[in-house]
Amino acid sequence: MRVLLTTYGSRGDVQPMAALAVALRELGVRVRVCAPSDEEFARLLAGVGVEFVPAAEPVRAVVTGAAPMTPEALPQRAAALTAAQYEAVVAAAEGCDAVVATGLVPAVAAARSVAEKLGVPFRYVAYFPTMLPSPHHRPHALPGRPLPPDETDNRVLWDLTRESFDLLYGPGVNAHRTSIGQPVVDDTLRHVFTDRPLLAADPVLGPWPTGPTKPKEPPYPSDAGAGPAVVQTGAWILPDERPLPAEVSAFLDAGEPPVYVGFGSMPMRESADVARVAVEAVRAQGRRVLVGRGWADLALIDDQDDCLAVGDVNHQALFPRVAAVVHHGGAGTTTTVARAGAPQVVVPQIVDQPYWAARVAELGIGAAHDGPTPTFDSLSAVLDIALSPGTRERAATVAATIRTDGATIAARLLLDTVARKDAGNRPAPSPHSHPRSEPMP
Repeated sequence: MRVLLTTYGSRGDVQPMAALAVALRELGVRVRVCAPSDEEFARLLAGVGVEFVPAAEPVRAVVTGAAPMTPEALPQRAAALTAAQYEAVVAAAEGCDAVVATGLVPAVAAARSVAEKLGVPFRYVAYFPTMLPSPHHRPHALPGRPLPPDETDNRVLWDLTRESFDLLYGPGVNAHRTSIGQPVVDDTLRHVFTDRPLLAADPVLGPWPTGPTKPKEPPYPSDAGAGPAVVQTGAWILPDERPLPAEVSAFLDAGEPPVYVGFGSMPMRESADVARVAVEAVRAQGRRVLVGRGWADLALIDDQDDCLAVGDVNHQALFPRVAAVVHHGGAGTTTTVARAGAPQVVVPQIVDQPYWAARVAELGIGAAHDGPTPTFDSLSAVLDIALSPGTRERAATVAATIRTDGATIAARLLLDTVARKDAGNRPAPSPHSHPRSEPMP
């Protein structure tokens, strides 16, 4: 059996796919991962022995470019990405028995078109609950499409989001589908998210919401209360066996545990002095500092020996040895910190990060910064919470509950679905998109 895993996104999108690839390989499956052509992703996948197929342009150049994309340019950009990703994925998927996709909406739509072309099962995966429709949470506003601030009915908000998907992504997706001889879709959100998506999030950190609302029958999502039939597997965690660099180990051994500050794939455009603010706030707590360079290219602010700048290091080995972690709130980083039992301060920037910030605060394992731009005073206030003994005790308690088998659960589910498809148990065609292949049951 051969499976294609595909995404167009940052490391937070690619690394869980690498974890699933390793889990599938352990079950005897041949796997390819189609991801952005960034060198760091090629190294990541080579490091675990997974075949890498580069797709489209490097995503880091897009994220950190001098001129962020305007909302007006999004539909055209989405159309171009759909076409480019399709070409990469259709070549990578040759001979595959299933396609699993995540990342930017146009890239997922392209992957589903490839699955239809091949007549194989398709699965969409989300890494956080609020990506998927539910009456129990609000959607995320899309570029140029703000949600009405006075609307509190989540069903209404999800219907508005469905309209925004059709306006922003629908034209490009349908133009491409027409060009390759596939029928147009009349519900872009449902087409991309499918009726039975996977949720690769830890059930303690990011539980799928439930409540008194009784799910209704499709069509979906004309009434967003129906929602998709979400299958939560747990987070897909890639074991990291790399030793810490000698200079990092020496720094850790030279004094009390430091505070790690890093914002991963976030360029931090609105916080030009974030390194200075963070270092000064941590020093005011009497702590040393590890500065993670990340895509924001953070640097030391002076030559004092209480700070060290680090690049791509093994967070699974590092975070158990720090006093706290200040980060952007990506799903992967939040999970890694929680699993390490380290208190965390989340400075959320975009999309899912406010959700993870809120969950960290609700669980008592850290603090949520109010907004994306920290000041000395605002960061000091949340550091006070994170560095308190009670927070560390709570973080250690929650760490013991974090599951590590999510990728294995997903891999077994995928194999079972493909086996049932081969036995002739194919799901019925969608009344909305009429594809030749449907999301896996």
